[in-house]
Amino acid sequence: MLLWIASFWLVGSWVVPFLAHAAGFRKESLTYRGQALYSLLTDVAEGLAGIALLHRCLTRFHPLPSDWFKFSLEGKWQFDVGLGCLMFPLVNRLSQVNLNLWPILPSTPVTVSSVEQSIVARDPVAMALYAVVVSVCAPIWEEIVFRGFLLPSLTKYMPVWCSILVSSVAFALAHFNMQRMLPLIFLGVVMGAVFARSRNLLPSMLLHSLWNAFVFLDLMK
Repeated sequence: MLLWIASFWLVGSWVVPFLAHAAGFRKESLTYRGQALYSLLTDVAEGLAGIALLHRCLTRFHPLPSDWFKFSLEGKWQFDVGLGCLMFPLVNRLSQVNLNLWPILPSTPVTVSSVEQSIVARDPVAMALYAVVVSVCAPIWEEIVFRGFLLPSLTKYMPVWCSILVSSVAFALAHFNMQRMLPLIFLGVVMGAVFARSRNLLPSMLLHSLWNAFVFLDLMK
């Protein structure tokens, strides 16, 4: 996990910016669509590097059990996903509780992300690209790492319920946002429970994607 975090930071903060600079591009000077495409390519590069690293680290354990990294349409997981969606209002409520416990300091500079800028500008292509990043790429990479790898690995050392909680805390910490810790931990627990019941990554990926899409659509209001 430490290697994965290091590779994620290295690729996103150094490798991709270096390659972009070598090609004569600066993210700040790109159009809304250019910045959205840059974010998409960065996210794909980070995800592929992380998956390659994970594959390399697990090589000595091959063949893996058949239910590891399982991705299947089979099973009765649809009810669990639907039940997970009913938890979204509670996640929103926890977001407000988290802000009350850990408010944004008045001295903290207010920054507008490139996503928010493209939404304000109502650029449909840029918003579509960001939607792919948020609702497709992020759920795939994060579920493979946190539910597909970390959660089942932890079950070797602790009970399943504890593994779900610990992996959820790690999932929240990986977002580096103290104002969203509580909702992210709760969301991680919900997705972890869905995964543990089905031993299938598709349900947790779908639930993750639906939540991210919900947040993205809320930003567009």
